[in-house]
Amino acid sequence: MKLMTHHDRHQLQLSLYISCRHRPPSICLQEEEPEEHQQTLPERKREIVGPEMAAGNVVATYYYPTAAPGGMEVCGAELGRGAGDKCFDDDGRPKRSGTMWTASAHIITAVIGSGVLSLGWAIAQLGWVAGPAVMLLFSLVTYYTSALLADCYRSGDPTTGKRNYTYMDAVNANLSGVKVKICGFLQYANIVGVAIGYTIAASISMLAIRRANCFHQKGHGNPCAISSTPYMIIFGVAEIFFSQIPDFDQISWLSILAAVMSFTYSTIGLGLGIVQVIANKGVQGSLTGISIGVVTPMDKVWRSLQAFGDIAFAYSYSLILIEIQDTIRAPPPSESTVMKRATVVSVAVTTLFYILCGCMGYAAFGDGAPGNLLTGFGFYEPFWLLDVANAAIVVHLVGAYQVYCQPLFAFVEKWAARRWPGSAFVTGEVEVPLLPGRRRYKVNPFRATWRTAFVVATTVVSMLLPFFNDVVGFLGALGFWPLTVYFPVEMYVVQKKVPQWSTRWVCLQMLSLGCLVISVAAAAGSIAGIASDLKVYRPFKSY
Repeated sequence: MKLMTHHDRHQLQLSLYISCRHRPPSICLQEEEPEEHQQTLPERKREIVGPEMAAGNVVATYYYPTAAPGGMEVCGAELGRGAGDKCFDDDGRPKRSGTMWTASAHIITAVIGSGVLSLGWAIAQLGWVAGPAVMLLFSLVTYYTSALLADCYRSGDPTTGKRNYTYMDAVNANLSGVKVKICGFLQYANIVGVAIGYTIAASISMLAIRRANCFHQKGHGNPCAISSTPYMIIFGVAEIFFSQIPDFDQISWLSILAAVMSFTYSTIGLGLGIVQVIANKGVQGSLTGISIGVVTPMDKVWRSLQAFGDIAFAYSYSLILIEIQDTIRAPPPSESTVMKRATVVSVAVTTLFYILCGCMGYAAFGDGAPGNLLTGFGFYEPFWLLDVANAAIVVHLVGAYQVYCQPLFAFVEKWAARRWPGSAFVTGEVEVPLLPGRRRYKVNPFRATWRTAFVVATTVVSMLLPFFNDVVGFLGALGFWPLTVYFPVEMYVVQKKVPQWSTRWVCLQMLSLGCLVISVAAAAGSIAGIASDLKVYRPFKSY
């Protein structure tokens, strides 16, 4: 194997410095590594850390990604400055480029999902007083605990402290012990549940397009019985393709597109609700929600608790907040400052849309508000507008599925790389030609296999349990207290050294306890709803 001489290395460094210095700091020159220089990562590192670095005379650094041994990523740094200034952050990873707006797009993509469409039903259970009040309450709790969680991205100094790349890393840095395992189980179980819920919601929206066209052609009295199973399969195939996108940094475009789609269908739902209110010549509904007599007293209790779960799910994104924050560019300002601004923007926008869509859905249909505003067929016409709205829901859920699942994908892949570091199946890549004569796409066999298996598994489970409202409520209840409230509060107490039994400590513990009671009650309501659905459900049957 031929190694470069000192003169050859100096000439290569100089040429790379000149080629990289005129590029934006966040962009690195990518070239193919000459065959005679291909070595293992430790060998290459030893070659780079030579006499020049020992003398402090660094004009360039080279980084060869372990996942792509055939490629070479080259960065230049000015003489006398750190090599990370140009293309790497303080932790040696490629420079992050996220902003408040991309973080807001990720949050909105994750938050304004299918949950917005069930809010009319949720308000119908609670009424004009409690419904909007509960929405505002959950929005304030979500914002406050998200701000606490944002401060836990770095341990110690908010600008230069050690980074915590995932939610579990933050818990491990601040709490450790068995709490880390509990957090990991809850976070990833919730992600699996969200993937199932989004698959159900997407198939219902695709099914609604077919049914809207059927109702338009055959009349509103036609049952138009169609199975949702083929549409779940279609959604699963699309997710298999998009799940091959390696990480968060490379799906920002998908998040922005999904965020635009969420505004599209929310606006259509809001507009249709306003039109229906005008057609009704008044606002429907009551101060206390659906009346006892229409439902039994026990059903009223269970449905109200389930409504709490639906609203909690509609605001749930804390379990991926740290992962989103890890995409934000390095200070100044600090990542926590940028994340708090993104949280303010996204929660404010989300709450506005939620209240408008939920209240208009209830105002339009009163106690009979459907569980899903655009697919429950409270509206039949204009059918083409319903088709546009439901297509937007599907596109949004494709992006939301990826935003939610990336932390789980990354966790399993990092674990496998640590467990089998020498396995070509786990750490190697295979070049796949996209088009003849075009650039080849590098596929990691383990990533392709594991992510495909995950999508297939969640799709199959979705086919067996297509209970949209009850599943949504249960997921919201399961993840709300531990991931949105308990762990952020406990980490904040440890990190900021809040004295036990001080006023702030007592208030934080009361907040946590109150949200625990809400979560348990909402989970009970959703379980009761699922049990009721199972009595009449037949798998894979058309409806």
